[in-house]
Amino acid sequence: MANQNEEMMEKLVSLCKRRGFIFPSSEIYGGLTSIYDYGPLGTELKKNIKAFWWRWMVQKQANIVGLDSAILMSPRIWEASGHVESFTDPLVDCKKCKQRFRADLLESVAVCPNCGGELTQARQFNLMFKTFMGPVEDTSHVVYLRPETAQGIYVNYLNVLNSSRLKVPFGIAQIGKAFRNEITTENFIFRTREFEQMEMQFFVQPNSDQEWFEHWKANRIDYYYHLNIRPEKLRFHEHDKNELAHYAKAAYDIQYEFPFGWKELEGVHNRTDFDLRRHQEFSGKDLTYFDDATRERFIPYIIETSAGVDRTLLTVLVDAYEEQELEKDTRVVLHLAPSIAPIKAGIFPLVKKDGMPEIAEKIFNLLSPHYPVYMDVSGAVGRRYRRQDEIGTPYCITVDSETLENETVTIRDRDSMEQTRVKIESLRLFLLDKIEG
Repeated sequence: MANQNEEMMEKLVSLCKRRGFIFPSSEIYGGLTSIYDYGPLGTELKKNIKAFWWRWMVQKQANIVGLDSAILMSPRIWEASGHVESFTDPLVDCKKCKQRFRADLLESVAVCPNCGGELTQARQFNLMFKTFMGPVEDTSHVVYLRPETAQGIYVNYLNVLNSSRLKVPFGIAQIGKAFRNEITTENFIFRTREFEQMEMQFFVQPNSDQEWFEHWKANRIDYYYHLNIRPEKLRFHEHDKNELAHYAKAAYDIQYEFPFGWKELEGVHNRTDFDLRRHQEFSGKDLTYFDDATRERFIPYIIETSAGVDRTLLTVLVDAYEEQELEKDTRVVLHLAPSIAPIKAGIFPLVKKDGMPEIAEKIFNLLSPHYPVYMDVSGAVGRRYRRQDEIGTPYCITVDSETLENETVTIRDRDSMEQTRVKIESLRLFLLDKIEG
């Protein structure tokens, strides 16, 4: 089974590069470990995942607003949050092969899993990328690339509260880059040093935190169901006392069963008032909230939902990938949700004559202002179907001889492979209903 899972991941990685989803970064220079670039299809898929999350978490919620905070922030923020002091992993080196490992992930802290050599004593390694602001490189000019987006939300809490006239409970959502100097990276884009987060911090009254914690747990698992991820591949994992972060009252991971095991997809955390209280202490600013209804003043508790864009993208690719053994060949298909598929429809003239290419171009011009569509005129129509199946295109539109008679086209569904005839003038509404309905 392990070999099958490894083979499946190898096939998926190969497909991602061959079809333009994901490339190794700086490849012509030999690559850069655990850094990846997104190709044309990967860029579209990533954009669609972020848009889906934004609609779900911001546009459909009456009391959640967006933020885009800077990557570089005052180093005092990372002192207040505890990152400078405790954002570390235990690092060991092999004295023989010189490889480095996270000690907490090894079965034995004495023997190298790679060559059997002796390991050094563990030492703590801070995961933040450090740089300098300005021309002088000394301790007074140190800044960090943010290791998470959450702190940018906390330090803007008052700005958002005062400018938007929101009242507790309310949330602030953000999508943005984060950077962690990971000791051990693994499993394609599952764990990388540069990644993108989708986080929402929800500010609540201290005595209502458990109720909202349960609300957001249910909301977030439902979100993945709407991404068409198989429910049997998802589960909750509760953090026990040994796993629980020092700032958290409770924490659950939404886990997905990857080919390399059950791994975290998203975290839902009750962070209590730790973050705002620390920033109030370090900044000297009053971060309390006055409730007009109860006449109480308090520091809000925070319920956090934190997901990775790259990890979500890997999840939908893994979950969507299927190989179907047909009579004459193997059909590779990505069963992506139509709402996030990079290309919504392929457009094919059955032959390159009788005016069919011109009609196909007319359909392309009709649909392309509204959806990413792709016109393919080369090869047998069956091969063109296969090319679109492999990149997750949910619908294929074929112009044929009947089109010349009554201006209808064939629409073939990727998952069922059933075909339906639709009027050209109705194509946009057809796609609207299927993709966004």
